[in-house]
Amino acid sequence: MSSHVLILGGDGYLGWPTAMYFSERGYQVTVVDNYFRRNACTELDVGMLYAVPTLQERAKIWHEHTGKEIKVVIGDLADAEVMRSLFDGRVKYQWAVNSAFTGIPETIIHYAEQPSAPYSVMDYKHANITLSNNLMVTNNLMFAVRDFARDTHIVKLGTMGEYGTPNIDIEEGWLDIEHKGRKGKFLFPRQASSLYHTTKIMDTDLLWFGVRMWDLKVTDLMQGPVYGTETDESAIDERLKTIFNYDEIFGTVVNRFVVQAIAGYPLTVYGQGGQTRGYLNIKDTLQCVGKSAETPAAKGELRIFNQIMETFSVKELAELTQKVGSRLGYNVEIKSIENPRKEAEEHYYNPTYQGLIDIGVKPHYLTEEVMEQMMRIADSHKANIRNDVIFRGVRW
Repeated sequence: MSSHVLILGGDGYLGWPTAMYFSERGYQVTVVDNYFRRNACTELDVGMLYAVPTLQERAKIWHEHTGKEIKVVIGDLADAEVMRSLFDGRVKYQWAVNSAFTGIPETIIHYAEQPSAPYSVMDYKHANITLSNNLMVTNNLMFAVRDFARDTHIVKLGTMGEYGTPNIDIEEGWLDIEHKGRKGKFLFPRQASSLYHTTKIMDTDLLWFGVRMWDLKVTDLMQGPVYGTETDESAIDERLKTIFNYDEIFGTVVNRFVVQAIAGYPLTVYGQGGQTRGYLNIKDTLQCVGKSAETPAAKGELRIFNQIMETFSVKELAELTQKVGSRLGYNVEIKSIENPRKEAEEHYYNPTYQGLIDIGVKPHYLTEEVMEQMMRIADSHKANIRNDVIFRGVRW
């Protein structure tokens, strides 16, 4: 029997490509989602670059091409009984070739959260949604694993934003401290820059509690902003492409800049653009979760990796976009605008990110050729771009 992987948040930007990635490699895959992101995009009227089929339809398309099954569950994981049904056999599949219960998963990939910093600070209502969804889902997962599946490995997607921009090197999750002649190892200090990032810190603390109390097995991936849409698995059918946002709420900065360049919309650089972060290609997200699943954390271990492959300032990303866009014949303007966020625009930033390389991840880098490929994809959907959704000016 092949290993069973349960993907929470399986309809999302990362969730669906992850489902195909594991399925292609022979795993039994179950995905769960409640279409939060799609519904939020409708509520806020933010456009996607192209339409994508429902999760059930995509699973059918995948099966037609590969003969492989991705079981689909539509449900709200903030409801503890929905979460627990995935472990005790009460689960109801909205699509499956074989509707029999697949069994307790060996690995759980936890993406099932409200993923946007701007969304989390729009107002108190969206803040409450972020807090209640993200923390309830993680807590429900922790207790379900405690009660039904203590040998299951949880791979939780964190964020480099948990660390903020400290004036010291950022270690991979942990820090050795000597104080008054005594030494100890502690979680690296966190200082989130949004309520979304604050919930991710709380997720880490919840799972660290579960590790200490019940010997759970957890890998926490501190991921930087992801770019791109193309994966090896999606290449077999256009309808298998992942969700792609280019708006301020749900679009990551590289994806936004690429679409802005195609649309002739000035690249929105906040302030002077000195904000530096770690980035990675969507293909490397798949590698990272894949290698983490292959080499699980030990019982009673909270293993933390910084999931980035290289660092850029926003200004550097804008200049790269402009250079490649100009070569392709686009008139790409860089426009510095007042920063709507409370953040340091010039700061020290030196994170360690060796752990994932050590377990076998082979990085892809943001080259001019990669940027050009992204622009050509965006250009093929140029008619769908709505300039009015690119920038909303959410402030905090």
